[in-house]
Amino acid sequence: MSLTFVLLIGAGITLGLMFLLWLLQAKTSNAGWGDVGWAFSFAFTTGWYAWASGGDLHRRIAVSALAALWSARLGLYLLVRLFGDHEEDGRYRFYRSSWGSGIQAKFLAFFLAQGAFEFVFSLPFLVIARNAAAFPHPLEFATVTLLVVAVTGEAIADAQLRAWKRDPGNKGRTCRAGLWSVSRHPNYFFQWLSWVGWACAASAAGGSAWLGWLAPAGMLFLLLKVSGIPPTEAQSVRSRGDDYRKYQREVSALFPWFPRKA
Repeated sequence: MSLTFVLLIGAGITLGLMFLLWLLQAKTSNAGWGDVGWAFSFAFTTGWYAWASGGDLHRRIAVSALAALWSARLGLYLLVRLFGDHEEDGRYRFYRSSWGSGIQAKFLAFFLAQGAFEFVFSLPFLVIARNAAAFPHPLEFATVTLLVVAVTGEAIADAQLRAWKRDPGNKGRTCRAGLWSVSRHPNYFFQWLSWVGWACAASAAGGSAWLGWLAPAGMLFLLLKVSGIPPTEAQSVRSRGDDYRKYQREVSALFPWFPRKA
């Protein structure tokens, strides 16, 4: 198959999925479905790239299986959280109250923009699947190591946050347990680290390796400047006020580091 056709189908998968989830969002009034779609979309696009590409068969099987497991873990976690919460995430409730008229058209644009970013972030998987060199490459061992660290770290951070929230004495207070004492967003950090891992595997492909690094670079930009930390922290300041502002002054935003004293 031509590369153009493969890319068009990949874009169609991400944009089509986000459009369907926008419809579900409109029916349920819960934009958290977009987060779930973000996670699951990479299993679908990677499966398509692995099937349609002409790279080493063992590598294609490995990347599709590993990406499916990685994508499913995050997607299922977000799905359980979506059904477990009694109301929509505070970020999206704030958007609904501040975006004014035409809210569904604005959410459609928001969901499709997410789909466009998903397509760009899926490119490392295409680069990996098209690599015809002998499998495995040393950089692919580095990918597995980074993914293990990333998934383990994110699971620990999520567990620490859940334990903190279960304690009634912590109501209205900012979590500073474990990893949350050295990063305000350890879950985001480990998600970003997983993209570094995928970029390492893409680097084994040679000339097109630079496409793999678009994902961690783009993810870092989104986390720091657009849809990650800024709206999340704005909601935290609205809900916890001075306690969260103190946390911002003392703890690193993303990369784990020793806390400062305000």
